[in-house]
Amino acid sequence: MDHITFLVAVVIVTALAFDFTNGFHDTANAMATSIATGALTPKVAVLVSGVLNIVGAFLSTEVARTISGGIVEDSLVTPWMIFAGLVGAILWNLLTWLAGLPSSSSHALFGGLIGAVWVGAGAHGVHGDKVVEKILIPAVASPVVAGAAALMATYLAYRVTARVRKGSVTKGFRLGQIASASLVSLAHGTNDAQKTMGVITLTLISAGALGDGAGPPVWVIASAGLAIGLGTYIGGWRIIRTMGKGLTEIQSPQGFAAETASTAVILTSAHLGFALSTTQVASGSILGAGLGRRLAEVRWGVAGRMLVAWLITLPSAALVGGLAAAVVKHGGNAGTVVIALLAAAVAAVIVVLSRRDPVHAQNVNDRHEVTVRGSAPAPAGNGA
Repeated sequence: MDHITFLVAVVIVTALAFDFTNGFHDTANAMATSIATGALTPKVAVLVSGVLNIVGAFLSTEVARTISGGIVEDSLVTPWMIFAGLVGAILWNLLTWLAGLPSSSSHALFGGLIGAVWVGAGAHGVHGDKVVEKILIPAVASPVVAGAAALMATYLAYRVTARVRKGSVTKGFRLGQIASASLVSLAHGTNDAQKTMGVITLTLISAGALGDGAGPPVWVIASAGLAIGLGTYIGGWRIIRTMGKGLTEIQSPQGFAAETASTAVILTSAHLGFALSTTQVASGSILGAGLGRRLAEVRWGVAGRMLVAWLITLPSAALVGGLAAAVVKHGGNAGTVVIALLAAAVAAVIVVLSRRDPVHAQNVNDRHEVTVRGSAPAPAGNGA
């Protein structure tokens, strides 16, 4: 019993740490375009986004139920498997944040869990049909749908306002962006905070603290919402720069169109219980908005690197989660401590490396993402 209590506590703390990284990793989904167009100042944007992520966490639990009773077999899952899977997800989030690549925190989480459960319980512990239905199909469809919606909305926005003075158009759409970006933040909390709720609920079910098929308790909802809200407020400035300036130069009509399309897709999927990647949705929307404006430049090199990151996220996190599970499986509490210390050491190295080329609220709009055209490093400063 003491062993289970120790593991449950470790898993809950690790899950909330993942939720925190999910927050700063995905701030760009809601606020990159508003920051890029000047609709909101960087600090105000991340504050608004953080608060609305917390509110959104209380709106639905359908995605949480998908994770806690969908992609893996509850009866075969143990807390140490969940811990190992979370380690894989956290490390992948940190690596892609360092690279400024908006990869999927959701797929990192799913991959880590799948790899850990596969090692710990065997292939039959993973529901392959649910993985395809709830993860892979939405991963392919959602950015395409969001991109098409944003492209059409952008085209219409410019057609409707073609004879209106440019200054009035910019001002009007910037005001609209405050509302649309806020809705993306609300939708992000509704979708992404639930993933951590699902992980913690799955842990409590596997430890016998909750019955099979139970939903997340109120304290789980509140803690997950707070963790993702705090992470959002920290601001993942590197990824904000890539999404706001790296893919295409965003004008306010495009930003409004992209944010509106993202909100519609994310909220619809959350209602249906699809645990999609909000990063992929937002990226698809920004790309669609870029294509929807005549003569707009779309940087396909950046889009290609993002696509590669999307493709390798789930298997990479699964590999790390599986390796961590193998150590913990044979090492028990000692193995758990070893993996926790190793993960903390790797995380510390990543943070130190990020200080060599800091990106923060003051310079997030200064230039395109560093790998776009080999431009010089940003001015030194504090932040990430």
